[in-house]
Amino acid sequence: MTKRISVSSLTILLLSTLSCSLFAQTTDHDHAQHTHGNEIAHNHQHPTTPETKNTDQAKLVTGQGDFVFSWDKELTAALPKEAIEFEPDMHGGFNEDPETGIVYTGIPGYGLCTISPDLTEWKLLGKDERLKDNIHGITFFIHKKVKYLAVAQEHKRVLVLTLDGKIVSEIVKPTGDEFKFEAANAYYLTEKSNFGVTDVAYLDGTIYVAHGYSKGDFILTIKEKGGTWSWGSLAWGGKGHEPGQFHTAHGVYAHEDHILVSNRAAGELVKFTKKGEFVESFEDIPVGSLVCNVSYKEEHYFLNALKAIGKQKSAPIYVHDGKMLKSTIIAGDLGIPVLTNIHQAWPHIVTAEDGTKQLYLLVHGWNIGKFAVLKME
Repeated sequence: MTKRISVSSLTILLLSTLSCSLFAQTTDHDHAQHTHGNEIAHNHQHPTTPETKNTDQAKLVTGQGDFVFSWDKELTAALPKEAIEFEPDMHGGFNEDPETGIVYTGIPGYGLCTISPDLTEWKLLGKDERLKDNIHGITFFIHKKVKYLAVAQEHKRVLVLTLDGKIVSEIVKPTGDEFKFEAANAYYLTEKSNFGVTDVAYLDGTIYVAHGYSKGDFILTIKEKGGTWSWGSLAWGGKGHEPGQFHTAHGVYAHEDHILVSNRAAGELVKFTKKGEFVESFEDIPVGSLVCNVSYKEEHYFLNALKAIGKQKSAPIYVHDGKMLKSTIIAGDLGIPVLTNIHQAWPHIVTAEDGTKQLYLLVHGWNIGKFAVLKME
């Protein structure tokens, strides 16, 4: 015999199920919106949650775990109108003054720029025409209690300048007798040598220069004497597969008394002592990643590949804790126009009046250029 369920019983069952579902959704929503005092605000999403699809109700996001990002269209649009015509030529990166929060970057043809700590206002810095050449790499540093910037302009020069835009030193291609590293001297003595500088970093009185756009492929150093900056004696590297050698030493970054080098074509991030001694290569970087640059914020490294791997819509940005990969961010999944290849992703924290901190990623595109700001959810 078949047992029949009355209409009234079925109605009660459906109402009970709906009530439980609504309660669960409300609880999840309240948990996702919870933030912790001065900690960086973010939604607590499960590490395996896929990025949100494009709907009228939900914004697009990308990443895993605590490092999930969306596209901040308003801050992206803060790029000056006068700079938009030069945006397709963007091919550089960012650095910042940790005391003031001011960010520095360059746009070829437009010039060296400052970005306000809240990322809402851009200004041109300096009137020297050399600052309109591409600033492929840039670093902020304090030397003898004075604040400086150093910029790498590939195939041309390294400039050291004060924060008012005054250039104090111009360092050009070595002549071949500067270094206590014979391979570097021998390279610069050849007629076919070039000056393929790509990035700069500063540590303990020394500027470190990546020279990856050449067959030389070295890390070089610059020192100050009597107010003038010129080539130091330390250099290392050379093209090859041995520890301490490079296949396009593209990005260089100083952190915790060490020098990190993005060994692009080898897909490596390599740590050295400040004397150039090999320490280790980072693990858990996906195969095929053309690692361009690296920076550090809030106990994590932020590094990016140059271009997409496989079916990715853009080059990936990685969040790494030094031992393992924590999140892979695909900016191309956020619907950002023309952003495909990425030259650098720079982490920047904006602190609100109530002390709440918000992490952003500033993205410097490449090949067809693009500036974009990503916001951590």
